[in-house]
Amino acid sequence: MKHIWIAVLFVTGSVFVFGQAKPAMAKAAAKTSVADALKQMERDWGQASIKKDFEAVDKILAEDWVGIDHQGKIVSKAEGAIVDLRTIEPSQLARTWAAQFDKDPRVIELVLRESRRIIKMDRSVLIAETRHGFVAANAGIDQSNVPGEHFATTLPIDPDASARRLHKALGCGAVIVSDTFGRPWREGLVNIAIGVSGLEPIDDLRGACDRSGRPLQSTALAVADELAAAAGLAMPKSAGIPVALITGFDWKRGDGSALKLLRPPEKDLFR
Repeated sequence: MKHIWIAVLFVTGSVFVFGQAKPAMAKAAAKTSVADALKQMERDWGQASIKKDFEAVDKILAEDWVGIDHQGKIVSKAEGAIVDLRTIEPSQLARTWAAQFDKDPRVIELVLRESRRIIKMDRSVLIAETRHGFVAANAGIDQSNVPGEHFATTLPIDPDASARRLHKALGCGAVIVSDTFGRPWREGLVNIAIGVSGLEPIDDLRGACDRSGRPLQSTALAVADELAAAAGLAMPKSAGIPVALITGFDWKRGDGSALKLLRPPEKDLFR
């Protein structure tokens, strides 16, 4: 089974592995702490990636790994999606709203610039639809895990294209680029897919039957989102863990696009 890599929009710095490691890796981990072993794996992985040494990569990964690469902000950084806030001149709207809720007006202005439309500005929360069509707090603008107080990351310009480039470079089975989003009517954050290559992001079960023989009429599983969410559990935000490898998942191959996960306006009851 080839590997799935999930690149999560999150600055991290080591490796987490699910499943059975190769014997050499297991022996190395037994001789040192788990943290040290994972950090060494990250260094080895980083060098192999830079050199495009896929033979070395294969030595790190077991043959049947399904992998999750928790590096989304790394994707943004690699594509130059870092903004120096000192270059941002806030508009009057940004200044007014920032003053009302004690926010940085430069960040608010950046959110406005990265948005297709503003959905809600209330109680210090700014919900926006990004240029891609994602609905997210602050249009995906983030300052966490970004060095310095004057910098912020934006989402990749085209996360699907980012996923395709990684997919081609790695020669793996599939790649998912993801970010941490909130959810309407529910507390807590989860990672969701914002870019996909190599797999169908939705497993449409409509027309199949359940265990009782009843035809399924609306069941379509957001597989890419579920995989991204699993990655979030493996890689805590402050742990510095960029890679998780998951074995045993059989995905539906396809060109894929995270845009397939967006509900069209004519089917959205809340627009």
